[in-house]
Amino acid sequence: MRRMQGSRFAFGPFVLDSGAGTLLRNDVPVALGQRGLKLLAALVERPGEILEKAALMDAAWPGTAVEEGNLTVQIAQLRKLLGPGADSGEWIVTVPRVGYRFTGAIEQLDGARRAPLALPGKPSIAVLPFVNLSTDPEQESFADGLTEDLITDLSRNAGLFVIARNSAFAYKGKAMDVRAIASDLGVRYLLEGSARRAAGRVRINAQLVDAVSSEHLWAERFDRSLEDIFAVQDEVTGKIVEALLGRLSAPPPRNRPKNLEAYDLCVRARKLIDESPQTAREAHLMLTRAVSLDPDYAEAYRWLAMNHWMGWVHWGEPMEPARSTGLALARKAVAIDPNDAGCRWVLAYLLAYDRSFAEADAEFARAIELDPNEADIFATLSDIAVLAGRTEDGLAHIGKAFRLNPYPAGWYYLTLGQAQYAAGDYEAAVETLRKDETYRTSSRRFLAASLAQLGRLDEAGSEAALFLVGNPHFTTRHWAATEPFRDARTLAHFVDGFRKAGLP
Repeated sequence: MRRMQGSRFAFGPFVLDSGAGTLLRNDVPVALGQRGLKLLAALVERPGEILEKAALMDAAWPGTAVEEGNLTVQIAQLRKLLGPGADSGEWIVTVPRVGYRFTGAIEQLDGARRAPLALPGKPSIAVLPFVNLSTDPEQESFADGLTEDLITDLSRNAGLFVIARNSAFAYKGKAMDVRAIASDLGVRYLLEGSARRAAGRVRINAQLVDAVSSEHLWAERFDRSLEDIFAVQDEVTGKIVEALLGRLSAPPPRNRPKNLEAYDLCVRARKLIDESPQTAREAHLMLTRAVSLDPDYAEAYRWLAMNHWMGWVHWGEPMEPARSTGLALARKAVAIDPNDAGCRWVLAYLLAYDRSFAEADAEFARAIELDPNEADIFATLSDIAVLAGRTEDGLAHIGKAFRLNPYPAGWYYLTLGQAQYAAGDYEAAVETLRKDETYRTSSRRFLAASLAQLGRLDEAGSEAALFLVGNPHFTTRHWAATEPFRDARTLAHFVDGFRKAGLP
């Protein structure tokens, strides 16, 4: 069989766009790493053919010598993510001692894309990752930090609709037509740029593009002292707001770092927090150093607070002192910069888990007021609303989070699945929770409960057992005591599902 030409293929509920590097299930993005996407693309583009292991390894790890076990792990993860194929068979079949074969029926979509997301009723924009033009690869984090800061600065304007960082960075390093990107993200405008940092100076090129007309609305080049980097960010933000809204509406000023080394450390650390216990420890060292270099840097305290929180919730560290230390650090961050929405929502989330509910609700409200485009606010607020018995509010919040962040981190799927379980929509919850790879271990408890409520007790028991492998000390009683429930009926519903699934 000849290789199928094109980059978009449909099979079952999935659409794979190998050119864009995306996989959709029923039009919802699936959290899948780049290695997995490359392997799936290689298999799907040659349906029915036997692909040798060497060919697949070349596709996923080009120019790199890797052990065959890496391929086995990636194929196993793909199978779990895709679930059963037609007639409950597997999409990917092993050919012993040779390789693998894709067995599903493929429909080539001939370049037709999924229906674009409806444009918001206000000017909508995504900031694409700025390209690092420095010959020093260490400056990559500087270009990323510049991009993230511009996203934050723009999103604080209530008159704009701004795509979240996670989704913008899904296009990092990809050569794609601006119209395709804008269609994927459901925005009209894109900000593109490049940065070069060397010898104490920074050169930034930025351009604002109307993806509908492909016209450049604004472009400018900045060549300044490195010490002026934050003034440049403010100037770029002001120019864009003026171009899109026809006016300058300056939100309250943000706390800026006084030490550029502290800034670099913070940019690098926040990428490491939710990857693994080891990288979280590296992040802790970086952030501790950042605070020592710049004791009045609010964002460093914010990420330190989150790192303590993640250590307890996801990496199995003791609840105390992780929770109380995180809360103290979050309070410190807000005290330094009360106008930073990120610091506010982190404090709000930790306050909820401290059961200081009135204060938490007030902090969430203030965070949204300061930054109505911060998707993570709505995602975390969904979690708290569901546990308070406000399931419809929770579903609305997570829906808004997905619109602002169409390609989110894996924990968004956990939050959505939890809300769907609370609403009694168990089929939807199962579908959602099978998508979550990043926090698969944590999501399995809700997946097990959803399967149990559907009467699929064998599957529920298997998921519960897998969950306990990664969480051997879990008990339903302890979980119920530590989660910020405010509604007895909701708590009883979750406990019922856990018990039916066989969780202790």
